[in-house]
Amino acid sequence: MIDRIIKNLFEFEAPDSLGTKIQLRAFEVFTFIYLMIYAWEWAFYIPRLSTVVLPLGLANYIDISFFFNNNISVYNAVLITLFSVYPLLIKKQRWLYAIAAFLFHLQYVARFSQGEIPHSANLVGFSILALGLGAVFFRDKSIRHQLIFAFGFILFYLGLGYTTAAFSKLIATGITWVDGKHLWLWVGEKHIDILSKYGEFQLNWLQELALSSKGIATSVLLFGLFSEFFGFMVWFKKFRWAEIVLLIGLHIGIDLTMNIFFAAFTYQLILMGFPWNRWINRLPSSQNLNKNEFLNHWILFK
Repeated sequence: MIDRIIKNLFEFEAPDSLGTKIQLRAFEVFTFIYLMIYAWEWAFYIPRLSTVVLPLGLANYIDISFFFNNNISVYNAVLITLFSVYPLLIKKQRWLYAIAAFLFHLQYVARFSQGEIPHSANLVGFSILALGLGAVFFRDKSIRHQLIFAFGFILFYLGLGYTTAAFSKLIATGITWVDGKHLWLWVGEKHIDILSKYGEFQLNWLQELALSSKGIATSVLLFGLFSEFFGFMVWFKKFRWAEIVLLIGLHIGIDLTMNIFFAAFTYQLILMGFPWNRWINRLPSSQNLNKNEFLNHWILFK
């Protein structure tokens, strides 16, 4: 079973097709884009902070408050940019991604040192780490091998993360977690948060439907728990797309009921969870494009 999972996650022996190249490269570019979005957004927010309220990660061992002064967070964002754009465009010294991941972690723990711990950037952070580890572990192999490792690494922890999230709910509250009254409570809390922030709040169709019936609210939570519990199914190519559809539905449901949308998570699920490589390879022009020297040299791999 373990051998089967490894083969499904890390397709090193898969044909070197145009579709595979594009999907792997798209994963790398996507990671870089969101890395820049988060690193620079936080860079200009961090100087507004003054005290570490809740230390996270490495901030438990070092005083991260020096990030709050002298534009250190901006300089850190510059370094993150340099250490990620060079391996992305030049396609050399790809181990620099590992340094970018370390600096990104520091940026994260500085930004969220005030007590709020969001999950929105976690997958992006793991992805840049995976790119760095792929370059370190497969330094004597091709970029394709490095990206295949990073891609499979993320799929493994994606499945593990969602499944353990379901287990944490069951361990904490048991099967009663799906009680519809819990959703009523969370919608009510969100109602107060949005009302206090914007001065108005209007229920959408799913919130109204869930609040109208405990059975419907319970069904919504049951769907979410079911989707998370089977997160490990993304480890298997045969079932990956179906589980990804469930997880996308989970995030849409969270958005509609709680007004919380994990944009980067959802987009990355779409990018990584569907067999885009096979669909691209079925295009009539794929064979000719695969032989295109410009595509292979600059856009895909050297």
